[in-house]
Amino acid sequence: MGGRGRAGSTTRGRRWREASFYAGVLALLVALEPPFDRLADESFAIHMAQHVVLLTIVPPLVVLGRPWPRMWMPFPLRIRRAAARELALGRRSAPLRAAARVLTRPPVALAVMSASIGAWHVPALYDAAVRSNGIHFAEHACYLATALLFWAPLLEAPPVRARIDHLRRAALFAAAAVPGWILALVLTFAGSPLYGAYATLQRRPGGISALADQQLAAGVMLVPGSAVFFIAFFVSVYRWLEPAPVLLETRPEELSWT
Repeated sequence: MGGRGRAGSTTRGRRWREASFYAGVLALLVALEPPFDRLADESFAIHMAQHVVLLTIVPPLVVLGRPWPRMWMPFPLRIRRAAARELALGRRSAPLRAAARVLTRPPVALAVMSASIGAWHVPALYDAAVRSNGIHFAEHACYLATALLFWAPLLEAPPVRARIDHLRRAALFAAAAVPGWILALVLTFAGSPLYGAYATLQRRPGGISALADQQLAAGVMLVPGSAVFFIAFFVSVYRWLEPAPVLLETRPEELSWT
């Protein structure tokens, strides 16, 4: 019974991970393909929603899917072993290992993601991304890469793990929402449109003004942009408050889940 129970639990866990990964891929495709991507060219608020998906929806879903070990499997065993040896011990990959050790530290990953959000919302750079497909691709790739760096160690997707307690994870999730709040406040209280690429549009969905579109974008960043971070925050606090399991005198099958 115990063996079948563990096998069933393993199967359910694998299915949940697969569902999570494919949901993340689907969210990425929806965000970056028409009609969503076309509407993002016509509305600052929809473009901001696109960024929220890339920062807070796709990365945690993909990370929870734990895809990294399975990405090796399509390659021949000889190639996998050689690549693993080079990545783990090779002299040429030493700078990569050093960079990975630094960038996967949660406070560093948070700083990098926050800097990415701030830099790409500087008006000159944001307008350039709207007007150039190449720069726009670089913007989205930057958001996705830095968000993966942030989420991967905190959600413990092997081989990346964060050796920190759940209370500090909760603090990091709360801190991750702050750049979005600051950006939302700037957009809300600006007396005029900040981004020329959207201010000069002749038409917008719903016929709203450029300033109203900008304020709506602020609301997108403030509420949906914070939601996933705060879900993660409350889950981390809950797990921190969980009592440590105590092994009492009981039947072995009752201890198999601890």
